[in-house]
Amino acid sequence: MSMWDFLDEQLSNPTSPLIVGGERILSAEFPEEVRARQVLATIGSGERTFTTIQRRAGIHETTLQRALAVLVGQKRMVSVERPLSSRPSRETHYAVADTYLRFWLRFVGPYMPEIELGRGDLAVARIREGWSAYRGRAVEPLVRESIFRMLPDEHFGDAQYVGGYWTRKGDVEVDLVGVEEKVRPRRVAFVGSIKWRKRTPFGGRDLGRIGPCTKITSGYRMQGFVQS
Repeated sequence: MSMWDFLDEQLSNPTSPLIVGGERILSAEFPEEVRARQVLATIGSGERTFTTIQRRAGIHETTLQRALAVLVGQKRMVSVERPLSSRPSRETHYAVADTYLRFWLRFVGPYMPEIELGRGDLAVARIREGWSAYRGRAVEPLVRESIFRMLPDEHFGDAQYVGGYWTRKGDVEVDLVGVEEKVRPRRVAFVGSIKWRKRTPFGGRDLGRIGPCTKITSGYRMQGFVQS
C-alpha cells in the first residue's frame, strides 16, 4: 500500500503498531523521569535551541540541563549538533535521534485523545499539511551520514567530516558543510544544500542562497551539491 494508505490504516486504530510502539518506548525509558519525557516531547514538537525548549516546556534552566543530561548522555535519545565552520560556535541544536520516535512525537503522541476517539483522520490531515517541511528537515541527517560514510572522496575535496551551519538568529543556514578537522577546522572543503522536490530541480536561485561557489559536481542523486 502507499504511505498515505498505511497512515490511514494505522491512525484509525489506537492499538496499531505505529501508535503503540511510541507509547511503549516512552513508558519503558521514562517510568519516573517526568521532566526528561516533557523535554523530549518539546524537542519532538520541533524546538531545537536551549532557549526555545526552555520557553516551550516552561521549566527552570537547571531543570532543563538535568533533563538534557539524561536524554543526551544516559538515554542517547537526543542528538546534539553545533555549527561546523572555521570559526568556533556554541549555537547548539537538539533533535530526537530516532527517526520513528521523532515522527511519533511530532504527529502522533500529542493527538492521542483524538485518535482514541476514532478521529485519526485529523492526524493524517496534519501530516499531509506539514509533510513537505517535516521530510525536508528529517532527511538532512540521513544525507550527512551518507556523505560521511563516503569520505574521504575526491568529489568532496579534503573533507573528513560533514555537518551543517547556522547562526543564532537563524537568518543563515547551510545544510552541508565539509571540513578536514572537526574541532577548530582551518578551512571549509565544501558547502551544499539538500532539497527534496518532485518537480523543480536545484537551480541558480538555490545556489545563490548558499554563497559564492566555483564548482558543481555531478553524478550524484542529491542535486545541488556544491564545492568551494
